[in-house]
Amino acid sequence: MANIYLYYYVFLTIIVFILSLKLSQKINITLLSPFLIGLTVLAIILITTKIPYQDYYQGNEILVKLLNISIVALAYPFYEQLSQIRRYWKSILIIVIFATTFSMLTGVVFTLLLGGDTAILASVLPKSVTTPIAVAISKEINGEPAITAVGVTVAGLIGSSFGLTILNWCNIKNPKAIGLGMGAVSHALGTARSLEVSLKMGSFSSISLVLCGVLSSLFAPFVMKIILLFIN
Repeated sequence: MANIYLYYYVFLTIIVFILSLKLSQKINITLLSPFLIGLTVLAIILITTKIPYQDYYQGNEILVKLLNISIVALAYPFYEQLSQIRRYWKSILIIVIFATTFSMLTGVVFTLLLGGDTAILASVLPKSVTTPIAVAISKEINGEPAITAVGVTVAGLIGSSFGLTILNWCNIKNPKAIGLGMGAVSHALGTARSLEVSLKMGSFSSISLVLCGVLSSLFAPFVMKIILLFIN
């Protein structure tokens, strides 16, 4: 029975995503990303058919594992833009350090304003890096991985939906700068959106995604310790 679940739920997820991708391309509305459409459709299916989420998650375990592997694939556009990284490494480093710090602090500020406890703080701290890295960071600093995953999803959806529009309003036209910003605040979803615009923008977004993930892994434990010193 477990094998049936495995194949059924994996194919269900893949089919829904493919249909969502085609629908998103056809209607061409920025807010209706393939991810959001697929998420909504799958939620409706699970609720109406009363499929337990744990069964669905277990059936998609192979895709969850592939998610971790997919992070390695980001090295390809990273490698393609290696000459650009060498040329602009100072600017890139400054941007990703600022973006990493700012993303963490905004999560902390809003959590404190809303009365969240230390577990919530630890969970939202890594909200702007890609899911596998964010979950690993959350576990390390005693957060709740499930809450972290929700935070990452929300950050990705908002950034991928509104990021390009906001940057356009700010009159930022450089594809390198836009890519770095999208990857820093909306991780994989922002990178996917950037790749739809141009390979260069997507490449710089993946650079930002990877570097922000690395820096968040290094910074998060220290930032959490500093926060605990102030609130305890």
